[in-house]
Amino acid sequence: MRTTLSLDPDIAAKAKEAAAELKKPFKEVINAALRVGLDKILDPPPRQPYRTNPRPMGLRHGFSYDNISELIAAAEGEDHS
Repeated sequence: MRTTLSLDPDIAAKAKEAAAELKKPFKEVINAALRVGLDKILDPPPRQPYRTNPRPMGLRHGFSYDNISELIAAAEGEDHS
């Protein structure tokens, strides 16, 4: 299939450099690069699950769950609403 592409200057330069280094036609280098790139885009590697390490979140010494208003006042100040 024949089509026209507009390549960014840096991409065109890399492709020309690769074609010269590999001693292959420019068209062949572009097609190979597109195949590799499209395969990666269409079939990305599976993501690793996000993991966190749990930590105990107890109250600091001197605080108690018995008086919630006191805890809120300590965290937000006496004028909390």
